[in-house]
Amino acid sequence: MGRLFGTDGVRGLANEKLSPQLATSLAEAAVHVLCDKDAVAGRRPVALIGRDSRASGEMLEAATIAGLLSAGADVLRVGVLPSPAVAHLVAEVGADLGVMLSASHNPMPDNGIKFFAAGGHKLSDEVEDELEANLATAWPRPVGGDIGRLRDLADGTERYIRHLVGTIDVDLTGLRVVVDCANGAATEVAPEALRRLGADVTAIHASPDGLNINDNCGSTHMASLRETVLSTGADIGFALDGDADRCLAVAADGSEVDGDAIMAILALHLRKSGGLADDTLVATVMSNLGLHHAMRENGISLVTTAVGDRYVLEALRAKNLSLGGEQSGHVVMPAYATTGDGTLTALHLAASAVESGRTIGELAAVVRRLPQVLLNVPVADKAIVESVEVKAVLDEQSVVLGDGGRILLRPSGTEPLVRVMVEADTAERAHAIADTVASVVRGG
Repeated sequence: MGRLFGTDGVRGLANEKLSPQLATSLAEAAVHVLCDKDAVAGRRPVALIGRDSRASGEMLEAATIAGLLSAGADVLRVGVLPSPAVAHLVAEVGADLGVMLSASHNPMPDNGIKFFAAGGHKLSDEVEDELEANLATAWPRPVGGDIGRLRDLADGTERYIRHLVGTIDVDLTGLRVVVDCANGAATEVAPEALRRLGADVTAIHASPDGLNINDNCGSTHMASLRETVLSTGADIGFALDGDADRCLAVAADGSEVDGDAIMAILALHLRKSGGLADDTLVATVMSNLGLHHAMRENGISLVTTAVGDRYVLEALRAKNLSLGGEQSGHVVMPAYATTGDGTLTALHLAASAVESGRTIGELAAVVRRLPQVLLNVPVADKAIVESVEVKAVLDEQSVVLGDGGRILLRPSGTEPLVRVMVEADTAERAHAIADTVASVVRGG
């Protein structure tokens, strides 16, 4: 059996892989594993829990709360809020751990459960492994007055909105914005935060009914956002995902602004104000080579990590840096958040445009994206990437590419696949090299 935790918590089909029983067990184990015994000495630990708008979140919330209470933790319930809001509130109220129920950008039938340690930080692989190893532990359970108590944090939404707005000192009056809320967790907070800063906001896909989260909308389906930006004459459009920890954008001409371009815009803006620590940006190996070139041309160093925003977070914390993210739209600004925050990203991107006096399309042009091809190759054994044959074809094709491109092989963390990614100066060359490498991986 594979590892229960993936790149961002435990995720799967709700009421099947992710059952109420599993949620209860995970919650109970989390109280025992994550709570610092010295910190909670003489009192009950406190857990804060939020969820996205999926119908299954109601069921999993009840099961998770039961596990937390049965382990002796008091629970603060914040209801439907973005993942980064839960992380922020864990830190703000001084909770000992946080729980977010969401499958992010996945389709509605899926759901997920992820944990935050004290301070609102994501868990390391080692802590997740410890939590998983203790799922079957027969913990002693409190009784009587020692059982945890549940209450709602009534002002959680307002606290989070105030936090977001407080990170910006730029008046957005006159900026016409469209925000696609993905019928998800940021339906209330994202439009409100933008409006409080003065923006003229049109919100779309902002009517969650429990079943329509991410349904042909949000950061994975941007056609309707593009159409609305063009039809309304907006200056910029933002696309969030179901739990609003990522953000992509659309410029006034309808062109997409991906996570790489967003990171470049923010990096240059921060450096101009002296806020880019060590003139360094953190990105994952999946970022386009065009971002590397743009940063190098502008005197900014780029640190690369494995795929997953928590690896970006680890690098940011270890090196005390101020900006990082992923091509998919997870952007982390440690001065304001302990995790990727889509609404925060949208606010700062809007502020960058207003302060510069330039359009988002003009700012995004700093990244000249190289053609990229990604192939998912089915394999019997993902260890094939270490074979002599595969290493030989990688060496051979890397010579062909030279400094004008790159090849990346990445075994899938959840499926029997090897992902072959190639970037080159032309789409034709990228396709040809990807096909050559894939054929060796497939036949090796």
